[in-house]
Amino acid sequence: MITRPFSGFRPAALTFLRALKKNNRRDWFEVNRATYEHEVKAPLKAFVEELDVRFATVAPEFVGDPKASLFRIHRDIRFSKDKSPYKSHAAFWIFHRAPGRGVGQTVDGGAGFYFHLEPGASLVAAGLWMPPRPKLRLVRDAIADDPDAWESVVLARSFTRRFGGLTEDDPGVLLKRLPRGYAAGHPAERWLRFNSFTASRALSDADALSSKVATTVMKDFTAMVPFVRWLNRALGFLPSTHR
Repeated sequence: MITRPFSGFRPAALTFLRALKKNNRRDWFEVNRATYEHEVKAPLKAFVEELDVRFATVAPEFVGDPKASLFRIHRDIRFSKDKSPYKSHAAFWIFHRAPGRGVGQTVDGGAGFYFHLEPGASLVAAGLWMPPRPKLRLVRDAIADDPDAWESVVLARSFTRRFGGLTEDDPGVLLKRLPRGYAAGHPAERWLRFNSFTASRALSDADALSSKVATTVMKDFTAMVPFVRWLNRALGFLPSTHR
């Protein structure tokens, strides 16, 4: 149930995240927890529910769930040299209902849609990030079998102009060599070197704080539906026409 209709984020949301980055300690966070709950978490939940309603008519197989979609503010510090306990951003994941995987299990699910709120670094993104090897192989095989169909999506002028094409500059995204099982000179060689298949667009602070942010984000997500659906078909997760 929506506790309040989503009307955007207030400047206090970014103010809190800026302060958290400077005061990334449990004692500070506990003193300011109420601000986090009211200014960041509550509107983020309402945003997820708003997008869930919109996806029902655009791509009904995708769902937003306030419990399963939100990423935790706590960092996993078990294997990190940085022991800061909290993330200095907030985010959520809109996912395909067939695998039914929310955050924390996204690598086991299908391709989906991501929103990231951070001062000076907010963005929208979509796709399949660092999937486990069996699912990566499914996507690569689908690309290798029909590179023209794949390129009709990722090289479409509307897609590249809006998102700049697939993300290539993140660490580990591109292999230096062609993976095993594919011959050199393959028509899809360029794409077979990818370990992740994502696209994104940056949002300014003004965009993120706009009362029209839900419409802005949904326009981007709608433009990425063909891309995300292509990836999910390769994984066996099909589109739907109704909920």
